[in-house]
Amino acid sequence: MNYITIKTKLEPEKQEDYLKLTLLTEKFKKAVELAIRLQLRGIKKSEGVKEVSRLVLNNWWYSDSAWDYAKMLLKGARQNGGNPRHIHPKSKFLISKPKENEKGNRNVKIEGLKVRIRSNGEWLNFKMKTAEKFLPVIFDAQKFKYGAQVVLRDGKVYLHVQVPFEIYLRNYGRTSSGKLYAGFDLNSDRVNMAILDENGAIRDVRVKHFPEVNSPGFPRKKARDLRWKALARLLDYAFYHGVGVVFFEDLGRIKRKNGKATSSRRGNRKASNFAKKELLEHGVVMALKRGFEVYLVNPAGSSKLGRELAQGLGLDVHSASAFVIGWRGVNLLE
Repeated sequence: MNYITIKTKLEPEKQEDYLKLTLLTEKFKKAVELAIRLQLRGIKKSEGVKEVSRLVLNNWWYSDSAWDYAKMLLKGARQNGGNPRHIHPKSKFLISKPKENEKGNRNVKIEGLKVRIRSNGEWLNFKMKTAEKFLPVIFDAQKFKYGAQVVLRDGKVYLHVQVPFEIYLRNYGRTSSGKLYAGFDLNSDRVNMAILDENGAIRDVRVKHFPEVNSPGFPRKKARDLRWKALARLLDYAFYHGVGVVFFEDLGRIKRKNGKATSSRRGNRKASNFAKKELLEHGVVMALKRGFEVYLVNPAGSSKLGRELAQGLGLDVHSASAFVIGWRGVNLLE
C-alpha cells in the first residue's frame, strides 16, 4: 500500500519485439507455475529463485518477481479454500519488481516516452502512450524507483507502472484546504466514517450500507462497484465538509491466526478479506485524487475499543471503530 498504479499502452517499434515479448510472457507464466510447485515442496526462496532462473527465465530479478507472485497466489488459494495445485495463470503477463537501493527498474527501463524491456540478454523497444496528466508523475518516477507489470491482451501491450505515493503527491500535492480529519472503518457490507476536529472531538458521522453484496450468488463485479461508489460518496462528503486528512486501517498490520486474517465476531463470515483489501486500495487512490492527505493507522484493538465506546458515544460499533481510527490518526500526527 505504498504506491499508485498508472496504466499505459505500449507500441512495439518492430513486430519482432512484440513476438519476443510474447515468448517472454509465456516463460514468465511457466516460471510462476514452477515457483508454485517448489513452494509446495517447501523449497526456500533463495534456492527456489535460482532454480526458476536456471530452468526458465535466465534472469534472477524476473525469477524473484515470479516467486513472490506465486506466493501471493498460494496465499489466496489457501484463504479461499482452493486447491493450490490447480493454480494455472491464463493471462500473458510479466512482473519486474524495483530494487530497494537502485533507481528505476532493472528489467523495464522507462526513458521519456520510450520503454525498453529486457529479454534473454537483449532489449525490446516500445513507445509509451498514456494520459497527458500522468506524464509528469512517470517522468519523475524514472529518477527514483518503480515497479512494472507488462500485460498482453487482445494483441495489445499494456504497461502498469507502480509509482511510490510520495512521487504522486509531489506532482499533485494537497488540494484540499480542509482542517478536519476523517477516520474510516471499512467492511464488506458497509463503510463508516467519523469526522473529527484537531482535538479529537466528533463533528459528524456518516454510514453507507450495502448488505446485498454478501448475498449468495451476488455478482462479484457489481459488489465491488457498489462498495467503491459508497466510499466515493463519503469521500466527496468529507471534501465538501472541511476534511483535509483521512485515515484508513493498515490492513497489512492485522494479526493472523493459522494463515488466515482474524475477523470481527460481528462481521459477515462469508465475506472475503480480499473485498476489504480491494476497497482499501481503491479508497486510498480515490482519496489522493481528491487532494486529501492519506495515512494508514494500526487497527490493532480498534474493533474491541469501538465496542466499548459505542454506547457512551451514542454510535453503532462500526462508527465507533471509525472514530477510534480517526482519533489514533490525529494523535499520531500530533
